[in-house]
Amino acid sequence: METIDKNALKQCQETYVLGTYAPELTLVRGNMAYVWDIDDKRYLDFSTGISVCNLGHCHPRVTEAIQRQAAKLVHVSNLYFNENQPRLAQLIAENSFGGKVFFANSGAEANEGLIKFARRWGSEKGKYEIICMEDSFHGRTLATLAATGRAKYRQGFAPDVDGFVHVPFNDVDAVKQAIGPKTAAVLIEPVQGEGGIVASEPGFLQAVRELCDANDILLMYDEVQCGMGRTGTFFAYQHYGVEPDAMSMAKALGNGLPLGAFEVQQTYGDVLPPGSHASTFGGTPLACAAGIAVFEAITEENILHNANKMSAFIRQELHKLQDKYSFIQQVRGLGLMIGVVLDCPVGDIVKAARARGLLVLSAGENVLRMLPPLTVQQDEVESAIAVLDSVFGDAGQ
Repeated sequence: METIDKNALKQCQETYVLGTYAPELTLVRGNMAYVWDIDDKRYLDFSTGISVCNLGHCHPRVTEAIQRQAAKLVHVSNLYFNENQPRLAQLIAENSFGGKVFFANSGAEANEGLIKFARRWGSEKGKYEIICMEDSFHGRTLATLAATGRAKYRQGFAPDVDGFVHVPFNDVDAVKQAIGPKTAAVLIEPVQGEGGIVASEPGFLQAVRELCDANDILLMYDEVQCGMGRTGTFFAYQHYGVEPDAMSMAKALGNGLPLGAFEVQQTYGDVLPPGSHASTFGGTPLACAAGIAVFEAITEENILHNANKMSAFIRQELHKLQDKYSFIQQVRGLGLMIGVVLDCPVGDIVKAARARGLLVLSAGENVLRMLPPLTVQQDEVESAIAVLDSVFGDAGQ
Protein backbone atom coordinates (compact mmCIF):
# COMPACT_ATOMS: atom_id res chain seq x y z
CA MET A 1 0.00 0.00 0.00
CA GLU A 2 1.35 3.41 -0.98
CA THR A 3 2.58 5.50 1.93
CA ILE A 4 0.99 8.94 2.06
CA ASP A 5 2.57 11.84 3.92
CA LYS A 6 -0.41 13.14 5.90
CA ASN A 7 1.14 16.48 6.73
CA ALA A 8 2.20 17.13 3.16
CA LEU A 9 -1.26 16.20 1.92
CA LYS A 10 -2.94 18.54 4.39
CA GLN A 11 -0.58 21.35 3.46
CA CYS A 12 -1.26 20.79 -0.22
CA GLN A 13 -5.00 20.93 0.44
CA GLU A 14 -4.77 24.15 2.41
CA THR A 15 -2.51 25.80 -0.17
CA TYR A 16 -4.23 24.86 -3.40
CA VAL A 17 -7.87 23.91 -2.67
CA LEU A 18 -10.48 26.58 -1.96
CA GLY A 19 -11.67 26.25 1.62
CA THR A 20 -15.37 25.77 0.88
CA TYR A 21 -15.28 22.55 2.90
CA ALA A 22 -13.67 21.81 6.25
CA PRO A 23 -12.77 18.09 6.10
CA GLU A 24 -11.32 16.43 9.18
CA LEU A 25 -10.84 12.92 7.82
CA THR A 26 -8.83 11.57 4.90
CA LEU A 27 -10.45 8.49 3.35
CA VAL A 28 -8.38 6.37 0.98
CA ARG A 29 -10.40 3.23 0.13
CA GLY A 30 -13.79 1.62 0.54
CA ASN A 31 -15.60 -1.69 0.29
CA MET A 32 -19.42 -1.82 0.43
CA ALA A 33 -20.49 -0.46 3.86
CA TYR A 34 -16.95 0.38 5.03
CA VAL A 35 -14.26 2.98 4.32
CA TRP A 36 -10.70 3.26 5.61
CA ASP A 37 -8.79 6.40 6.47
CA ILE A 38 -5.18 7.30 5.82
CA ASP A 39 -4.16 5.53 9.05
CA ASP A 40 -6.01 2.37 7.96
CA LYS A 41 -8.75 2.86 10.55
CA ARG A 42 -12.03 1.32 9.41
CA TYR A 43 -15.36 3.17 9.54
CA LEU A 44 -18.89 1.93 9.06
CA ASP A 45 -20.27 4.41 6.54
CA PHE A 46 -23.86 5.47 7.18
CA SER A 47 -23.40 8.61 5.08
CA THR A 48 -22.60 6.97 1.70
CA GLY A 49 -21.21 10.18 0.25
CA ILE A 50 -24.53 11.90 1.10
CA SER A 51 -26.69 9.23 -0.52
CA VAL A 52 -24.39 8.74 -3.50
CA CYS A 53 -22.90 5.27 -3.00
CA ASN A 54 -26.30 3.69 -2.40
CA LEU A 55 -25.01 0.26 -3.45
CA GLY A 56 -21.99 0.61 -1.17
CA HIS A 57 -18.43 1.53 -2.01
CA CYS A 58 -16.86 -0.16 -5.04
CA HIS A 59 -19.84 -2.38 -5.73
CA PRO A 60 -18.42 -5.17 -7.92
CA ARG A 61 -20.96 -4.83 -10.74
CA VAL A 62 -20.49 -1.06 -11.01
CA THR A 63 -16.71 -1.27 -10.70
CA GLU A 64 -16.51 -3.87 -13.45
CA ALA A 65 -18.75 -1.80 -15.75
CA ILE A 66 -16.61 1.31 -15.24
CA GLN A 67 -13.38 -0.57 -15.82
CA ARG A 68 -14.70 -2.26 -18.96
CA GLN A 69 -16.07 0.95 -20.46
CA ALA A 70 -12.98 3.01 -19.54
CA ALA A 71 -10.91 0.70 -21.72
CA LYS A 72 -13.37 1.05 -24.60
CA LEU A 73 -14.62 4.66 -24.88
CA VAL A 74 -14.79 7.37 -22.20
CA HIS A 75 -16.25 10.41 -23.94
CA VAL A 76 -17.76 11.55 -27.21
CA SER A 77 -19.69 14.73 -27.86
CA ASN A 78 -23.46 14.60 -27.69
CA LEU A 79 -23.30 15.53 -31.36
CA TYR A 80 -22.95 11.76 -31.77
CA PHE A 81 -24.86 8.79 -30.39
CA ASN A 82 -23.21 6.57 -27.82
CA GLU A 83 -24.51 3.10 -27.14
CA ASN A 84 -25.04 3.53 -23.38
CA GLN A 85 -27.00 6.77 -23.16
CA PRO A 86 -30.28 5.55 -24.74
CA ARG A 87 -30.07 2.31 -22.77
CA LEU A 88 -29.82 4.17 -19.48
CA ALA A 89 -32.61 6.57 -20.49
CA GLN A 90 -34.80 3.54 -21.17
CA LEU A 91 -34.04 2.08 -17.74
CA ILE A 92 -34.91 5.37 -16.05
CA ALA A 93 -38.15 5.64 -18.00
CA GLU A 94 -39.17 2.02 -17.42
CA ASN A 95 -38.67 2.40 -13.68
CA SER A 96 -40.51 5.71 -13.38
CA PHE A 97 -43.16 7.31 -15.61
CA GLY A 98 -41.94 6.47 -19.09
CA GLY A 99 -40.66 9.90 -20.03
CA LYS A 100 -37.78 11.41 -21.98
CA VAL A 101 -34.42 12.03 -20.29
CA PHE A 102 -31.71 14.71 -20.44
CA PHE A 103 -28.34 13.81 -18.92
CA ALA A 104 -26.19 16.09 -16.80
CA ASN A 105 -23.41 15.74 -14.23
CA SER A 106 -24.88 16.71 -10.86
CA GLY A 107 -28.04 17.39 -8.94
CA ALA A 108 -27.67 21.14 -9.24
CA GLU A 109 -27.26 20.84 -13.01
CA ALA A 110 -30.27 18.52 -13.24
CA ASN A 111 -32.38 20.99 -11.24
CA GLU A 112 -31.09 23.86 -13.36
CA GLY A 113 -32.40 21.90 -16.32
CA LEU A 114 -35.79 21.51 -14.66
CA ILE A 115 -35.95 25.27 -14.12
CA LYS A 116 -35.05 25.95 -17.76
CA PHE A 117 -37.59 23.37 -18.89
CA ALA A 118 -40.35 25.05 -16.86
CA ARG A 119 -39.46 28.51 -18.11
CA ARG A 120 -39.25 27.37 -21.71
CA TRP A 121 -42.63 25.65 -21.39
CA GLY A 122 -44.22 28.75 -19.87
CA SER A 123 -42.49 31.38 -22.01
CA GLU A 124 -45.26 31.78 -24.61
CA LYS A 125 -47.84 32.06 -21.81
CA GLY A 126 -45.90 34.67 -19.83
CA LYS A 127 -45.26 32.12 -17.08
CA TYR A 128 -41.86 31.80 -15.41
CA GLU A 129 -42.33 31.75 -11.63
CA ILE A 130 -41.73 28.53 -9.70
CA ILE A 131 -43.26 27.84 -6.30
CA CYS A 132 -40.73 26.10 -4.02
CA MET A 133 -40.89 24.82 -0.47
CA GLU A 134 -39.39 26.39 2.64
CA ASP A 135 -36.42 24.37 3.99
CA SER A 136 -35.87 22.83 0.55
CA PHE A 137 -32.45 22.40 -1.05
CA HIS A 138 -31.99 22.31 -4.82
CA GLY A 139 -28.32 23.15 -5.42
CA ARG A 140 -25.59 25.78 -5.39
CA THR A 141 -25.89 27.42 -8.81
CA LEU A 142 -27.48 30.87 -8.81
CA ALA A 143 -30.84 29.61 -10.05
CA THR A 144 -30.96 26.54 -7.81
CA LEU A 145 -29.87 28.67 -4.85
CA ALA A 146 -32.78 30.99 -5.50
CA ALA A 147 -35.05 27.94 -5.59
CA THR A 148 -33.61 26.66 -2.30
CA GLY A 149 -35.82 27.43 0.66
CA ARG A 150 -33.08 27.66 3.28
CA ALA A 151 -31.99 31.31 3.36
CA LYS A 152 -28.59 30.60 4.92
CA TYR A 153 -27.31 29.09 1.68
CA ARG A 154 -28.17 32.27 -0.22
CA GLN A 155 -26.36 34.66 2.11
CA GLY A 156 -23.69 36.69 0.31
CA PHE A 157 -24.93 35.84 -3.19
CA ALA A 158 -27.66 38.47 -3.57
CA PRO A 159 -29.56 39.47 -5.53
CA ASP A 160 -31.46 36.23 -5.90
CA VAL A 161 -32.42 35.14 -9.38
CA ASP A 162 -35.97 36.37 -9.94
CA GLY A 163 -38.91 34.06 -10.31
CA PHE A 164 -39.02 31.90 -7.17
CA VAL A 165 -41.64 31.92 -4.41
CA HIS A 166 -41.29 29.95 -1.18
CA VAL A 167 -44.16 28.49 0.84
CA PRO A 168 -44.29 26.13 3.85
CA PHE A 169 -43.78 22.46 2.99
CA ASN A 170 -46.87 20.25 3.27
CA ASP A 171 -49.17 23.31 3.28
CA VAL A 172 -51.63 22.94 0.38
CA ASP A 173 -53.41 26.22 1.15
CA ALA A 174 -50.10 28.10 0.98
CA VAL A 175 -49.37 26.61 -2.43
CA LYS A 176 -52.86 27.56 -3.63
CA GLN A 177 -52.49 31.15 -2.41
CA ALA A 178 -49.08 31.50 -4.08
CA ILE A 179 -50.37 30.57 -7.54
CA GLY A 180 -50.61 33.56 -9.85
CA PRO A 181 -50.78 34.37 -13.55
CA LYS A 182 -46.97 34.04 -13.86
CA THR A 183 -46.73 30.66 -12.10
CA ALA A 184 -45.18 28.03 -14.35
CA ALA A 185 -44.44 25.20 -11.93
CA VAL A 186 -44.32 23.86 -8.40
CA LEU A 187 -41.02 22.21 -7.36
CA ILE A 188 -41.03 19.72 -4.46
CA GLU A 189 -38.66 17.26 -2.85
CA PRO A 190 -40.96 14.33 -1.99
CA VAL A 191 -38.68 13.87 1.02
CA GLN A 192 -36.64 16.88 2.06
CA GLY A 193 -33.02 15.96 2.72
CA GLU A 194 -30.99 18.97 3.85
CA GLY A 195 -34.17 20.37 5.35
CA GLY A 196 -34.23 17.70 8.06
CA ILE A 197 -35.43 14.42 6.48
CA VAL A 198 -39.06 15.49 6.27
CA ALA A 199 -41.42 13.43 4.10
CA SER A 200 -44.46 14.70 2.22
CA GLU A 201 -47.56 14.19 4.30
CA PRO A 202 -50.29 11.86 3.00
CA GLY A 203 -52.42 13.68 0.46
CA PHE A 204 -50.09 16.66 -0.04
CA LEU A 205 -48.64 15.63 -3.40
CA GLN A 206 -52.08 14.60 -4.70
CA ALA A 207 -53.58 17.92 -3.65
CA VAL A 208 -50.76 19.85 -5.33
CA ARG A 209 -51.16 17.68 -8.45
CA GLU A 210 -54.81 18.68 -8.62
CA LEU A 211 -53.96 22.36 -8.15
CA CYS A 212 -51.40 22.17 -10.95
CA ASP A 213 -53.85 20.47 -13.30
CA ALA A 214 -56.58 22.99 -12.53
CA ASN A 215 -54.28 25.97 -13.12
CA ASP A 216 -52.21 24.72 -16.09
CA ILE A 217 -49.02 24.46 -14.02
CA LEU A 218 -46.22 21.92 -14.10
CA LEU A 219 -45.55 19.68 -11.07
CA MET A 220 -41.84 18.89 -10.73
CA TYR A 221 -40.02 16.70 -8.21
CA ASP A 222 -36.43 16.94 -7.01
CA GLU A 223 -35.41 13.31 -6.40
CA VAL A 224 -31.67 14.02 -6.25
CA GLN A 225 -31.25 12.72 -2.69
CA CYS A 226 -34.44 10.73 -2.13
CA GLY A 227 -34.38 8.86 -5.44
CA MET A 228 -32.60 5.74 -6.71
CA GLY A 229 -33.94 3.35 -4.09
CA ARG A 230 -33.10 5.46 -1.05
CA THR A 231 -36.66 5.35 0.33
CA GLY A 232 -37.34 1.72 -0.61
CA THR A 233 -38.84 2.39 -4.04
CA PHE A 234 -36.91 3.44 -7.15
CA PHE A 235 -38.18 6.99 -6.67
CA ALA A 236 -39.75 8.47 -3.55
CA TYR A 237 -42.85 9.77 -5.35
CA GLN A 238 -43.86 6.15 -6.00
CA HIS A 239 -44.82 5.83 -2.32
CA TYR A 240 -47.57 8.37 -2.98
CA GLY A 241 -48.69 7.28 -6.45
CA VAL A 242 -48.64 10.85 -7.78
CA GLU A 243 -46.69 11.31 -11.01
CA PRO A 244 -44.91 14.58 -11.80
CA ASP A 245 -44.58 16.31 -15.15
CA ALA A 246 -40.82 16.28 -14.67
CA MET A 247 -38.25 15.23 -12.08
CA SER A 248 -34.54 15.42 -11.42
CA MET A 249 -32.14 12.75 -10.18
CA ALA A 250 -28.39 12.48 -9.57
CA LYS A 251 -26.24 11.38 -6.61
CA ALA A 252 -26.77 7.57 -6.56
CA LEU A 253 -27.56 7.39 -10.29
CA GLY A 254 -23.88 6.58 -10.95
CA ASN A 255 -23.05 5.20 -7.47
CA GLY A 256 -20.18 7.69 -7.18
CA LEU A 257 -19.41 8.52 -10.79
CA PRO A 258 -20.72 12.05 -11.54
CA LEU A 259 -24.08 11.59 -13.25
CA GLY A 260 -27.33 13.53 -13.13
CA ALA A 261 -30.47 13.67 -15.23
CA PHE A 262 -33.94 15.08 -15.50
CA GLU A 263 -36.93 13.36 -17.03
CA VAL A 264 -40.06 14.89 -18.53
CA GLN A 265 -43.32 13.28 -19.52
CA GLN A 266 -43.48 12.22 -23.17
CA THR A 267 -46.06 14.92 -23.89
CA TYR A 268 -43.40 17.56 -23.11
CA GLY A 269 -40.71 15.93 -25.24
CA ASP A 270 -40.55 18.84 -27.70
CA VAL A 271 -40.31 21.68 -25.15
CA LEU A 272 -36.48 21.70 -25.36
CA PRO A 273 -35.62 21.32 -29.07
CA PRO A 274 -32.06 20.94 -30.46
CA GLY A 275 -29.82 23.80 -29.33
CA SER A 276 -32.02 24.90 -26.41
CA HIS A 277 -30.07 23.04 -23.71
CA ALA A 278 -26.79 21.15 -23.56
CA SER A 279 -24.11 19.62 -21.34
CA THR A 280 -20.60 18.75 -22.55
CA PHE A 281 -20.14 15.87 -20.12
CA GLY A 282 -23.80 14.90 -19.76
CA GLY A 283 -24.44 11.25 -20.54
CA THR A 284 -20.95 10.12 -21.49
CA PRO A 285 -20.42 6.44 -22.34
CA LEU A 286 -18.49 6.00 -19.08
CA ALA A 287 -21.04 7.64 -16.79
CA CYS A 288 -23.95 5.86 -18.44
CA ALA A 289 -22.19 2.49 -18.17
CA ALA A 290 -22.08 3.05 -14.42
CA GLY A 291 -25.76 4.08 -14.38
CA ILE A 292 -26.81 0.97 -16.30
CA ALA A 293 -24.91 -1.20 -13.82
CA VAL A 294 -26.68 0.57 -10.94
CA PHE A 295 -30.13 -0.19 -12.35
CA GLU A 296 -29.16 -3.79 -13.10
CA ALA A 297 -27.85 -4.27 -9.57
CA ILE A 298 -30.97 -2.81 -7.95
CA THR A 299 -33.21 -4.97 -10.12
CA GLU A 300 -31.29 -8.23 -10.16
CA GLU A 301 -29.81 -8.28 -6.64
CA ASN A 302 -33.04 -7.69 -4.71
CA ILE A 303 -31.70 -4.39 -3.38
CA LEU A 304 -35.05 -2.73 -2.69
CA HIS A 305 -36.25 -5.73 -0.68
CA ASN A 306 -33.14 -5.52 1.48
CA ALA A 307 -33.53 -1.75 1.87
CA ASN A 308 -37.07 -2.12 3.14
CA LYS A 309 -36.16 -5.01 5.44
CA MET A 310 -33.23 -3.08 6.94
CA SER A 311 -35.33 0.07 7.18
CA ALA A 312 -37.83 -1.72 9.39
CA PHE A 313 -35.05 -3.17 11.53
CA ILE A 314 -33.10 0.05 12.01
CA ARG A 315 -36.25 1.98 12.90
CA GLN A 316 -37.16 -0.68 15.45
CA GLU A 317 -33.73 -0.30 17.06
CA LEU A 318 -33.78 3.50 16.91
CA HIS A 319 -37.16 3.56 18.64
CA LYS A 320 -35.61 1.49 21.44
CA LEU A 321 -32.97 4.20 21.79
CA GLN A 322 -35.72 6.83 21.76
CA ASP A 323 -37.40 5.05 24.69
CA LYS A 324 -34.04 5.01 26.48
CA TYR A 325 -32.91 8.61 25.89
CA SER A 326 -35.32 11.47 26.53
CA PHE A 327 -33.46 13.90 24.26
CA ILE A 328 -34.44 11.85 21.18
CA GLN A 329 -37.64 13.51 20.06
CA GLN A 330 -38.49 11.70 16.84
CA VAL A 331 -37.36 9.13 14.28
CA ARG A 332 -38.58 10.09 10.80
CA GLY A 333 -38.07 9.70 7.07
CA LEU A 334 -38.75 6.98 4.52
CA GLY A 335 -36.85 3.76 3.82
CA LEU A 336 -33.15 4.16 4.53
CA MET A 337 -33.41 7.96 4.50
CA ILE A 338 -33.57 8.44 8.24
CA GLY A 339 -33.61 11.48 10.51
CA VAL A 340 -33.20 11.23 14.28
CA VAL A 341 -34.46 14.48 15.80
CA LEU A 342 -32.75 15.54 19.02
CA ASP A 343 -33.53 18.40 21.38
CA CYS A 344 -29.94 19.64 21.03
CA PRO A 345 -27.38 20.34 18.27
CA VAL A 346 -26.02 17.15 16.70
CA GLY A 347 -22.54 18.36 15.76
CA ASP A 348 -20.84 16.77 18.77
CA ILE A 349 -22.84 13.56 18.27
CA VAL A 350 -21.56 13.29 14.69
CA LYS A 351 -17.96 13.79 15.86
CA ALA A 352 -18.27 11.30 18.72
CA ALA A 353 -19.73 8.67 16.39
CA ARG A 354 -16.87 9.21 13.96
CA ALA A 355 -14.33 8.73 16.73
CA ARG A 356 -15.99 5.36 17.45
CA GLY A 357 -15.87 4.32 13.80
CA LEU A 358 -19.33 5.32 12.52
CA LEU A 359 -19.91 7.98 9.86
CA VAL A 360 -23.24 9.80 10.09
CA LEU A 361 -24.38 13.28 9.04
CA SER A 362 -26.50 16.17 10.20
CA ALA A 363 -29.53 17.61 8.41
CA GLY A 364 -30.05 20.99 9.95
CA GLU A 365 -28.86 21.79 13.44
CA ASN A 366 -30.66 19.14 15.48
CA VAL A 367 -31.30 16.22 13.12
CA LEU A 368 -28.94 13.27 12.91
CA ARG A 369 -29.05 12.00 9.32
CA MET A 370 -28.45 8.33 8.57
CA LEU A 371 -28.04 7.17 4.96
CA PRO A 372 -26.68 3.62 5.10
CA PRO A 373 -26.05 1.75 1.85
CA LEU A 374 -29.10 -0.05 0.52
CA THR A 375 -27.00 -3.22 0.71
CA VAL A 376 -26.44 -2.85 4.47
CA GLN A 377 -26.69 -6.05 6.52
CA GLN A 378 -28.29 -6.62 9.92
CA ASP A 379 -25.00 -7.07 11.75
CA GLU A 380 -23.82 -3.72 10.36
CA VAL A 381 -27.00 -2.04 11.55
CA GLU A 382 -26.48 -3.60 14.97
CA SER A 383 -22.93 -2.23 15.06
CA ALA A 384 -24.15 1.25 14.18
CA ILE A 385 -26.86 1.14 16.83
CA ALA A 386 -24.30 0.03 19.43
CA VAL A 387 -22.12 3.03 18.57
CA LEU A 388 -25.04 5.43 18.80
CA ASP A 389 -26.11 3.90 22.11
CA SER A 390 -22.62 4.53 23.46
CA VAL A 391 -22.51 8.09 22.10
CA PHE A 392 -25.98 8.93 23.38
CA GLY A 393 -25.11 7.46 26.75
CA ASP A 394 -22.11 9.75 27.07
CA ALA A 395 -24.15 12.74 25.85
CA GLY A 396 -26.80 12.10 28.50
CA GLN A 397 -24.36 12.10 31.39
